Amino acid sequence: MLPAPHRVVARHRDTVDTWTLELEPVEGEPIVPLPGQFTMLYAFGVGEVPISVSRVRNGRLVQTIRAVGATTRALCASRRGATVGVRGPYGSAWPVAAAEGADVAIMAGGIGLAPLRGAIDEVVGDRRRFGRVSILYGARTPADLLYARDIAHWGAATGVEVAVTVDAADTSWTGDVGVVTQLVPRAAFDPGSTVAMVCGPEIMMRFGVTSLAGRGVAAERIHVSLERNMHCAVALCGHCQLGTTLICRDGPVYAWPDVAPLLEVRDL
Repeated sequence: MLPAPHRVVARHRDTVDTWTLELEPVEGEPIVPLPGQFTMLYAFGVGEVPISVSRVRNGRLVQTIRAVGATTRALCASRRGATVGVRGPYGSAWPVAAAEGADVAIMAGGIGLAPLRGAIDEVVGDRRRFGRVSILYGARTPADLLYARDIAHWGAATGVEVAVTVDAADTSWTGDVGVVTQLVPRAAFDPGSTVAMVCGPEIMMRFGVTSLAGRGVAAERIHVSLERNMHCAVALCGHCQLGTTLICRDGPVYAWPDVAPLLEVRDL
């Protein structure tokens, strides 16, 4: 329940309102989360928020944060050398091991690429364990796209297809325009042998799952990551309850059949 002090050792601006921090413990062993898990990040004197871990590099936590409230703004403003608190890791992970030998379809919307980054690193980093890989990513505008260097690196790997689209283009954009689900019909994966991982706004995930199912991907092989207001992260406070599940304990990664009925309930 107590946050462990971590030092900001690097800070990078991704978009106008999104920053990536690299954190290392002030003392003790580094935290080693699985892809898809989250931590509770504490801005001392301001507050605490759940943030997915985007990757672990050289023992450092790499976490991408969008400034949307007082706590996230304070975290994004943390300069190199500043100290923040970290609790965790918490929650379930992407089924990377279960996807071994199968094709992998990864669909992300906006900052939803951050929780998927670690899974992509693992799949792309050990191509022999997996079949074809399709990474489908959409954002509102070209300026809102994350991880340009990573996208280029992933796309250069053998057997990896990367398709990127934006809702609204500018004069410099030469790629696809439209919602990310429009990329599914032409993605090069075998639906009968595919594990899918989807993260983004809930409405995007619902339509994304529908598109994947329309291609023939079995519902139980589609996984989503949910985002709700988590306060304690240890299943005590109930703030993240969604029907019968507590997302901090049972999620954030779920097989689609486990949460589909819940997401169909208006205002739940």
